Amino acid sequence: MQQELKSEITKQLIIDKAFNLFYKDGFKTTSIDKIMKETTLSKGAFYHHYKNKKELGTAVISLKVKKRVVDGMIAPLLNSGNAFKILETVFINRLKSFPFIDKQNGCPMNNLINEIGNTEIAYQQALKSIIEEWKTALVNVIERGKNEKSINTNIDSTAVAIYLISAFEGIRGIRKLYNDDAILNEYIKGLKLYLNQIKN
Repeated sequence: MQQELKSEITKQLIIDKAFNLFYKDGFKTTSIDKIMKETTLSKGAFYHHYKNKKELGTAVISLKVKKRVVDGMIAPLLNSGNAFKILETVFINRLKSFPFIDKQNGCPMNNLINEIGNTEIAYQQALKSIIEEWKTALVNVIERGKNEKSINTNIDSTAVAIYLISAFEGIRGIRKLYNDDAILNEYIKGLKLYLNQIKN
């Protein structure tokens, strides 16, 4: 039992350090050696838990990257209350809540989509599953809003969901180019205008 716990702690340490390095330096430029140096563990410890960097990359996406999106953008959509207000609050509050490093480095998921999304089917599937889960949650809250008459019943729920995800991820990338939040604040103004168009 103690050995199993130690093993899990080691795996979590490797995943945490790998995520931080992938986010800061990029996936392709981060080697196994660099990750293990950060953990202060031996390279043998890595191969005890993972076959290769691809397996680790998939684990980082499934465990760390997905959790960020679920906690920040998916779980809050499940709250009870006015669906339109929930939709508006989740997107705007999330953008305003990012610390400086997250604004400077962008969205970890989006960074990985751009860097490795088309290089390996395993990465592609892991990243796509996050987008699909987010899209489904958005469609559900939009449909709920239609039923409660807080959201325009004539809109295409899937189209709106995809647009909101794409616009959100787009501004997360664009914000990396600027030294302040002016561009982000302009985006939030535009987002509010768009959301008011789907409000009932």
